[in-house]
Amino acid sequence: MMEQARAAAADQPGAVAVPADGLGPAAAADGPGAGGAEAVLADRPGPVPADGPGEALPGRQGQARRNDALILEAAREVFLNDPKAPVAAVAEHAGVGISALYRRYPSKEDLLRRLCHDGLRRFIAEAEAAGTDPDPWSALTGFLERIVGADVHSLTVHLAGTFTPTPQMHDDAQRAGALAAGLADRAQAAGRLRPDVVADDLGLVLEGCAAIRVPDPARTGELRRRYLRLLLDGLACVSARPGQPSSRADLPGPPPHGELNWRWRQR
Repeated sequence: MMEQARAAAADQPGAVAVPADGLGPAAAADGPGAGGAEAVLADRPGPVPADGPGEALPGRQGQARRNDALILEAAREVFLNDPKAPVAAVAEHAGVGISALYRRYPSKEDLLRRLCHDGLRRFIAEAEAAGTDPDPWSALTGFLERIVGADVHSLTVHLAGTFTPTPQMHDDAQRAGALAAGLADRAQAAGRLRPDVVADDLGLVLEGCAAIRVPDPARTGELRRRYLRLLLDGLACVSARPGQPSSRADLPGPPPHGELNWRWRQR
């Protein structure tokens, strides 16, 4: 997600925004209304939370809300396993009719966009919350831990280049990039984050954690937290004793600068 944010902030044509002259093979093959997908998403409200106390809606409205939650949960599972899977597989996994899915998401690209935009919104919300933490290191590490726990970057890795981002997604990506960079800058200014780390390094740390996946979801979470802790220890600034140089070697090679943004070009 930070990679997407960096690409948008750089305003590089084709880096995040993909060609407007067609959908990817998987998206184009699925469902009616693909040509108007972007307009439909722009008018759609944000993530729909699961019904809770005081939130239940009657009749068709409540059923539509429950169906949407089922569809999004199923789509995440299906497309993380196989980004080329048809939307029919999502409907089957969600236990809803294909017509119910198409009423909400007229094309596969619509659905992919919604999944990634929801992840981007979660990233922003967590970064904004971290910004209120008075301890710069706690703010940064807590933010990274929550993003790993939410598994936001699995969507980035699997779905990049499979849909056309909307202008709103570009704006949100810029916001996400600025917030993440701000957390890194605060931690470095406080002497807690090693000085040779850049914000794009954090994005790759998150991707590395997202790559850890075993059949048991609970064990996946344990392993991700374990290796994030190892990586955080590597990110931390180690103060040398007075009069002695630091024993920590500089990071090899130049830092990342958005060169992985090619993945957001449509495949």
